[in-house]
Amino acid sequence: MLKTILSLIILALAFPIGYLLARLTREELVSGRIWFKLIVFISSISAIIFLFYNLAVSLTLVFISIVSLISLIKSYNRKFIK
Repeated sequence: MLKTILSLIILALAFPIGYLLARLTREELVSGRIWFKLIVFISSISAIIFLFYNLAVSLTLVFISIVSLISLIKSYNRKFIK
């Protein structure tokens, strides 16, 4: 029970970390869109595959996917980039 709650708290921390990284790397957001898409796609598919084998690896890949998705979403926001 405690392990599940801790896992959810750590996954919830992916959102503010994603916003922080996007804010710190505003210059690279537009040029890195293709890489963010690739990272989100690969980590999401890998998380589903590893869900059946290793939960820790799957949660790590979901965390990476969320952080990259936040950066990808923020790369399309023109007010955020300027």
